[in-house]
Amino acid sequence: MEQVIQVTGLCVVGALLALVVKRGSPETALLLAVGAAVVVALALAGVVEELLAFLGELGSASGVSADLFVPLYKTIGIALVVQVGGNLCRDAGESALASVVETAGTLCALLAALPLLRAVLDMLLELMG
Repeated sequence: MEQVIQVTGLCVVGALLALVVKRGSPETALLLAVGAAVVVALALAGVVEELLAFLGELGSASGVSADLFVPLYKTIGIALVVQVGGNLCRDAGESALASVVETAGTLCALLAALPLLRAVLDMLLELMG
């Protein structure tokens, strides 16, 4: 709860500063937004580490191969990075680049999910054969 308040406060202050600076220098405003995003990502590193440790425990307790969880984690990470990157491109007025980021993210997510798709295909072929 405390971290959410800190992150929200940091983002609001960053957005307000960017809004004030935007009139004189839109590039500086964008850099402020990127800087705030980096600081928030670094501040949440401990939370992400704790979450990954729990997901590792959950995977171990479930008896499901860890090889099946890794693509899921990669896909979630790709989605988060693409969301932030696309929004930053839109904030910079580059909606075409935001679309390219989202398309690339979709392709990378599908590529990361291939081991899961192969496992499903193997199970289906085993059941049919």
